[in-house]
Amino acid sequence: MPVWIGCIGAVGLGLLVIVAVIAGIYNRLVTLRNRVDNAWSQIDVQLRRRYDLIPNLVETVKGYAKHESETLEKVIKARQMAIDAGSVKEQSEAENMLTGTLRSLFAVAEAYPELKANENFMMLQEELSGTESKIAYSRQFYNDSVMTYNTSIQTFPNNILAGMFGFTQRDYFEIEEAAKEPVKVQF
Repeated sequence: MPVWIGCIGAVGLGLLVIVAVIAGIYNRLVTLRNRVDNAWSQIDVQLRRRYDLIPNLVETVKGYAKHESETLEKVIKARQMAIDAGSVKEQSEAENMLTGTLRSLFAVAEAYPELKANENFMMLQEELSGTESKIAYSRQFYNDSVMTYNTSIQTFPNNILAGMFGFTQRDYFEIEEAAKEPVKVQF
């Protein structure tokens, strides 16, 4: 057998190995990107649940604290900003604002003992508290997924393929230092 046939076979095998490595890296990047997207979807589910609870909470407080309309309007405005947020960064900022307004709402409720004893208000508190815990867990899972994905697209040789195929870094879902404590909903 001529030598050139052996060389072609070796080159073909080498190309096959290179293609397999590229395919493996690409598939891993796709998997990691999809994991980040799924993690964001889980956050979105919990945030939507939170947004659905807020109008009921505001209505319950409104019945007892009619002269606190400024606080109630701020909560509603912050909720709408959070719903309308488009990017992870915008969502983070809106959630920080919403958390602050919810703290104000619960501070107002402190002044109304009959509100604190209201069964509907207590139930909404409990649901919101559970949702806040789920949001915190989902945020942690999302940020872990983003870290894995971002690390993968930044390391060699993945960074070469990531650039070629348009894989870009994702933002973390961060909260401000002042908002890092969970919303206190216990009275």
